[in-house]
Amino acid sequence: MILNDAQRAELEADVVQLCQELIQIPSVNFGEGKGDEEAAAKYVAAKLEEVGIKTKIYESAPKRCSVVARVEGSNPSLPGLVVHGHIDVVPANAADWSVDPFSGVIKDGCIYGRGAVDMKNMDAMILGVFRLWARHGFKPERTMVIVFFGDEEAGGIFGSRWMAEKHPEVFAGCSEAVSEVGGFSLTLNSGKRIYLIETAEKGIEWMKLTAEGTAGHGSMVNRENAITRLAEAVSRIGNYKWPQRITKTNEVFLRKIAELTGKTYDPSNLTPVLNEVGSISRMMGATLSNTANPSMLEGGYKANVIPQTASAVVDGRTLPGYEHELLDTVKQLAGEHVKVESLVSDIPLEVDFSGPLVEKMIAAIKAEDPEGIPVPYVMSGGTDNKALAKLGLAGYGFSPLKLPPELDFLALFHGVDERVPIDSLKFGARSLQTFLANA
Repeated sequence: MILNDAQRAELEADVVQLCQELIQIPSVNFGEGKGDEEAAAKYVAAKLEEVGIKTKIYESAPKRCSVVARVEGSNPSLPGLVVHGHIDVVPANAADWSVDPFSGVIKDGCIYGRGAVDMKNMDAMILGVFRLWARHGFKPERTMVIVFFGDEEAGGIFGSRWMAEKHPEVFAGCSEAVSEVGGFSLTLNSGKRIYLIETAEKGIEWMKLTAEGTAGHGSMVNRENAITRLAEAVSRIGNYKWPQRITKTNEVFLRKIAELTGKTYDPSNLTPVLNEVGSISRMMGATLSNTANPSMLEGGYKANVIPQTASAVVDGRTLPGYEHELLDTVKQLAGEHVKVESLVSDIPLEVDFSGPLVEKMIAAIKAEDPEGIPVPYVMSGGTDNKALAKLGLAGYGFSPLKLPPELDFLALFHGVDERVPIDSLKFGARSLQTFLANA
């Protein structure tokens, strides 16, 4: 569908309103099964039903909801495409914000609120595109399965994982999936503008460490102190320097940045290249090795009592092909008196930055920003694409945004004063429409 001026304005106005209204629904996920996507799911379903798109709400547990809709394509011989987002958000401490985090207020040309970038902006784009098509009778060539998952912010147990395990028929006949954290722009120090399309993401390995010792009085000498053993294990793990591993995707990314900036690609010294990508260098550095960060500690119940056990949680992230390295290394670092068990484990992903679908992503970016340079990248976190990959779907991150050069975009994920520039959101809606119409 090639948009005329009126249709373009219609899409842009709709996506801004949708984004604001989605933010105003506090679909907060507190983890450990404590979340509520019901109101957001009903809103999404109503907005699709309003234009004649039938929906179904799936409830995995009370108030834990996902929404599914299907738009039939004109060519049934083609495999379907899953276009998905998640409707839950992380909590926000209102006292830290300059605005009400669930107001969706417009300020300084941005929409503010929890979920503005993670990921109710993309949810609004998806809704806006399919609502526009329905109003104007456009039918894509490929069948599109539209899914809004719950529980992404806590590992997808009540969302994408549950849907993939209990309702795989929803995704039958689909070959690829497109979702969040990709297609956004980054202005290099050289001034050139790249668009990062997510073709790989690290796996998850959340581990619980339990140290055992001998309980006793706090005034006595105790060489079998569980807290001491745990602290030493946590220190070894937290300070361990993981070996550098350059994956297929990162090699393409790093070589391209070197080419664009005139830097030398030297795997033994990547600092000059990473310096060119500015604020995202922190994330890119995290994708050059496995990582294991201690994040929680628990032990003891009284100042003068040495407990028999103490525990910690470690957030491990694994590169494609190096999953076993992480768990084996953590167990070795923990030592003989500390038990390591897996709490949450999920696969890393990596697909090629090539093929017809990727070409359509590149073309959609180029149509809106001829100077933009799409490149693949590895994301240090994870998305609902992991659950769909287990059904054989190749997953990509493509929620396009043309961002101001000075904006530290990745810092806004789960951050204070989370916001999305309105011009970026409109750019994203137009780019997503172009991509999906030709996908």
